[in-house]
Amino acid sequence: MNRRQFLSGGVTGAVALALWQFGPGRAEAAYPFTLSDAEWRKRLSPWAYKVLRQRATEPPFSSPLDREHRAGTFVCAGCALPLFSSKTKFDSGTGWPSFWAPLRKAVGTSRDFDLGTIRTEVHCARCGGHLGHVFDDGPRPTGKRYCMNGVALRFQPA
Repeated sequence: MNRRQFLSGGVTGAVALALWQFGPGRAEAAYPFTLSDAEWRKRLSPWAYKVLRQRATEPPFSSPLDREHRAGTFVCAGCALPLFSSKTKFDSGTGWPSFWAPLRKAVGTSRDFDLGTIRTEVHCARCGGHLGHVFDDGPRPTGKRYCMNGVALRFQPA
C-alpha cells in the first residue's frame, strides 16, 4: 500500500463515519403526532420546548418529578402519551427522574453523539420528543436506567 492509497482509505473511512454518525436520524422520522415549530412553542413551556424539541438537558435536581413517589403514570409533556409507570421509578441519585423500564411501545431510541461519545437517546414514540437517555447501570430486573428530563414529563396520579 502506498501513501496515496493509505490517505485515500483514511478519507473514505472518515466520510463513512461522518455519514453514519450524522446521517438521517429520528429527527426526520414521521411520528403519529406532529405540530409545526410555532405550535410546539405555543404548547410547551420554554424549558419543555428546549428539551423536547431541541434535545437540551435540564439541570440536575431541578425537577420536582425527581422526588415524586406517588402511584401513577408519567406521560409525555408534549403529547400526553403514557411513558413510565411509577412502579418502575427508582432513586438513581443523578438528579433526574429515573426508571428501569418504559411502558410497552411508549418510547424509541436512537444514537446520540452530542458529547463526543455514543449514548442512547430516548424519545417519545408518538411525537418524537427528546426525553433523555438510557444507560446500562440500572437496577434489576432490566439493569437499565432511563434517565429522563422531568420537564419532558407530566405526572398523572393513580
